[in-house]
Amino acid sequence: MISMSLGNTRTRKVLFTPRNGQCMRVAVITGANRGIGNNWVVRLLEEGWKVYAGYKENLGGLEIIQDDNLTSFKLDVTNNQSIERFADQIDENIDLLINNAGVPDGRWRSLTEIDDEWALEVLNINSLGPVRMVKALYPKMLSSDLTKIVMISSLMGSIDDCQMGKSYAYRASKTALNMFTVAMKKECIDDNISFIIFHPGWVKTRMGGDRAPVEIKDSVQGMMDVLNSHTIEDSGIFIQYDGQKIKW
Repeated sequence: MISMSLGNTRTRKVLFTPRNGQCMRVAVITGANRGIGNNWVVRLLEEGWKVYAGYKENLGGLEIIQDDNLTSFKLDVTNNQSIERFADQIDENIDLLINNAGVPDGRWRSLTEIDDEWALEVLNINSLGPVRMVKALYPKMLSSDLTKIVMISSLMGSIDDCQMGKSYAYRASKTALNMFTVAMKKECIDDNISFIIFHPGWVKTRMGGDRAPVEIKDSVQGMMDVLNSHTIEDSGIFIQYDGQKIKW
């Protein structure tokens, strides 16, 4: 870890140093055109990262970012061909993968309202999408240096915390994502790849709504602070943006 000067009185901790022989650190972010994903892009670019940003349809907030270290490509995490095309654009080692792309489920009020086709699509995007990304990018994450993979999950994926019910597919998709991650960590530890499962908080985004108490910048800053101290020994941890561990 190094520090970047921000003037005479402030320093900012930077997420680990570049790999041997690599000019700068490289990050991949899905769902990067708005909300939490877009703020990750902005923050990492500020810290001197090279960022490959994925967006499904519209550039959104990526369109106004003027930085030579940003490369944006269309990416559908439900489509293996789209993921392969995205991966083919990256010809260097990846230090950080942030699986942020996700969708809500409509917060169905009762089980009689569940749309099974959309429920399967939510699971496809939120649960299997990140697994596809890890699978496709795995060869580019192998190094003697630690690679970190962030899974943007949710407190709603906690079975222990499920007091209200509802949001059936969204809850199930994040629980499944958590289990996929813990299962993958067992295999990836030998390759020096570490996972961290984040609850970003109830954030003011299009999904979170205006009543959400957490600002996007505060959520991302908190996750970055936690990620700074994350080690291979912590792989698979389920944790809130402010460092509070979450029960499964």
